[in-house]
Amino acid sequence: MTEQKTIAVVGATGAQGGGLAHAILADHGSEFTVRALTRNPGSDKAQALARLGAEVVTADLDDEASVAKALDGAYGAYFVTNFWEHGSPEREYTQARNLAQAAKTAGIEHAIWSTLEDTRKSVPLDDDRMPTLMGEYKVPHFDVKGEANALFVDAGVPTTFLQTTFYWDGFLSIFPPKRQEDGSLVLAMAMADSKLAGIASEDIGRTAHGIFKRGEALVGETVSIAGEHLTGAEYAAAFSQLLGEPVHYYPVPFEGLRSAGFPGAEDIGNMFQFYAEFDDEFTGRRDLAEVRKLNPQLKTFTAWLTEHKEAFAAL
Repeated sequence: MTEQKTIAVVGATGAQGGGLAHAILADHGSEFTVRALTRNPGSDKAQALARLGAEVVTADLDDEASVAKALDGAYGAYFVTNFWEHGSPEREYTQARNLAQAAKTAGIEHAIWSTLEDTRKSVPLDDDRMPTLMGEYKVPHFDVKGEANALFVDAGVPTTFLQTTFYWDGFLSIFPPKRQEDGSLVLAMAMADSKLAGIASEDIGRTAHGIFKRGEALVGETVSIAGEHLTGAEYAAAFSQLLGEPVHYYPVPFEGLRSAGFPGAEDIGNMFQFYAEFDDEFTGRRDLAEVRKLNPQLKTFTAWLTEHKEAFAAL
């Protein structure tokens, strides 16, 4: 039997990394084994991965040396950072640099960097369609990831750039349909009449698994993914079908979302404006047939909704 190759997974207890870790662990006879990198190896999720057969090791993305140690001996690595944990583009960029340098030190043969478009290539800073944030970004949590792509190239790390998109999981917490005073249900989204590329978070991990299985062929390539491209009205119609009553779509003005007052509202408002005003480009980069070749289990929105029906039962 050929010796298994170790894939080191950053964020293995989170949505994306967890999806990849579980995809590998569920693939009996896989050529890969999982090394789960986490700051807290004693957590319930980390211990659950260990029981499934993952090697769990400690790593801190703010400490390059700890990451390099955790990557030592691994064939591949999945890299993801969490902007929303701290809200600092500078810290996220530093973490990405630590990942790139640690991968170089460890001799990683295939890295996947979970990234997003740098929106400033479409909306320059002097374009007043949307406000410039923090002095140098349009959509900070997008732009800093796109900017960090070069860190992996400059470090000479063999990397596939995985451009993700909106998680449908957001409907479970931030953007669920809401019951109005008159009893009606409304799905409010700042998408105008444009299509939003969405995906089940676990499908990001499953697609990453497909990329690792494809191997060297995708090193140096950018793979842009989604599960389905739907308008706000189409998302509302899917909720209507699930719940057995009408769900009405309300297109929130972009400025209304930016001024909503919750942490990161301006960033999120600009993000949805980018999704809406550049939907042809954004969805066009995400060829669903190609994604399905990497991930045959790719879910539609209806399939994802059905799996989470109980979560919306109390609306």
